[in-house]
Amino acid sequence: MRFFYSAGTWAGIGLVSGVYWREFTKLSGFEGHTQLATAHTHALALGMLVFMGMLALQRLFPLTDRAAGRVVWLYNAGLGLTWGMMVLKGTLQVLGIEFAESPMLSGFHGLGHMIIAGTLLYYFLQLRKSVRAAEAEGNGAYTQAAPATVGA
Repeated sequence: MRFFYSAGTWAGIGLVSGVYWREFTKLSGFEGHTQLATAHTHALALGMLVFMGMLALQRLFPLTDRAAGRVVWLYNAGLGLTWGMMVLKGTLQVLGIEFAESPMLSGFHGLGHMIIAGTLLYYFLQLRKSVRAAEAEGNGAYTQAAPATVGA
């Protein structure tokens, strides 16, 4: 259920941040590109869609509870940091605050991406163990089905 709840949470965050971007820039009279424009797509694609894919794979090739917990916690932390820095920088850009171009914000943004990348590497290593275990057991979810015969 962790993957499901994370996917739903990121879907909500993505939708709300899309509305925030549209309304905040409109009310501020801002025209131009900001980090706000891509924050909602990051939440939807890297959050909701990735966790939905993990949820589907978890049904076929389950990770241990400990590994799944680490993946969910670390991935959410990395994506939360990335998304949070995007929203902060975008908001500062709309307000015209010079700090928006600070390398510090880019550094934290990059740190979030590094956490995501490291977590994905860990996830794939754990997934490989589960796939190999399913293959060794002859798990029906993994083995190839016999071809269907027509008119038999």
